[in-house]
Amino acid sequence: MRKYIDFAPSSFRFIDLFCGIGGIRLGMEKVGFDCVFSSDINDECKKTYHANFNEIPHGDVRDISEDDIPDFDILCAGFPCQPFSISGKQKGFGDSRGTLFFEICRIIKAKQPSIVFLENVKHLIHHDERRTLKVILEQLRKLGYFVEWKVLNALDYGAPQNRERIIIVASKEYPFNFSDIQKTNRESLLDFLDVSGEFEYLDQEDYTIIENPKTQKQSGLRFIGYRNKSIRKAGVRPNTEHLSRVHKQPNRIYCVSGTHPTLPSQETSGRFWILLPDNRVRKLTIDECFRIMGFPDNFARPSSLGEQYKQIGNSVCVPMVEAVANAIKEQYYNQKQGVFNNGTYRTAK
Repeated sequence: MRKYIDFAPSSFRFIDLFCGIGGIRLGMEKVGFDCVFSSDINDECKKTYHANFNEIPHGDVRDISEDDIPDFDILCAGFPCQPFSISGKQKGFGDSRGTLFFEICRIIKAKQPSIVFLENVKHLIHHDERRTLKVILEQLRKLGYFVEWKVLNALDYGAPQNRERIIIVASKEYPFNFSDIQKTNRESLLDFLDVSGEFEYLDQEDYTIIENPKTQKQSGLRFIGYRNKSIRKAGVRPNTEHLSRVHKQPNRIYCVSGTHPTLPSQETSGRFWILLPDNRVRKLTIDECFRIMGFPDNFARPSSLGEQYKQIGNSVCVPMVEAVANAIKEQYYNQKQGVFNNGTYRTAK
């Protein structure tokens, strides 16, 4: 006879593939889920992960046998985004990192988790004329899952950053309902800044404040000016000579009354500039970068400063992961819906 049980979050286990420095893990653990396995190929990320979670992630997922992975309920994977990112070469499955998705499928097929939670850059939905996303969704459906996806913005979940990411949730039971994810009030960048410290300010002659700046309604960005430092010389449109060739954010200055653009992984020197209420311009500190991604102030960072900027740019927004995880908990694991049958979680029929 099946019976309902009280929700016990620690009973629900997840694995953390392509774990990076542990952003997904932080969000999942905040709602009570229990991590039983982690994996990443980057030695610096593994060092940071170990410093915070007291475990060294396993290495290359291609070298991991599914038999060595303990049983789990939820597979989490922020699989490599560079093959699909607009900031990269966009080779997709033509890039060896892009094919790592099929390693995820191998593990899913062998372990049959109840839930699959994947995260990637927004541009994945457009890559290769949408064929890449179609392949991903089809593969998950062939493995027996209901699959839903949506582009979420960290702005809607307590982070003062315009950071859009595609979230894919696959379930053995029934389709995930993204409308159940609880949004929060948008935050101002000013509330996430340090009030004291060793800040790097720009001299007034080194930057230009534009006239009549506007706040972008959807993103909350308030582009206020730029450093007087030309990056590009030839083949540029007027007023873009100060912007980076790669993703056009370094040397831009944003007002702290708005939000901040996506922190990219390419900026290992952290060239993020903000205009303060006292009209001074300074660089965003690495502490502040971690904070606006939702990492706690006591998060250990043993790597070099350049590696830290790279790590945080490659990570996930913790409050957004927490919001998705909480919706997963409510939809699939709460006491009104869930039952245990022979020791395995299933939905009551």
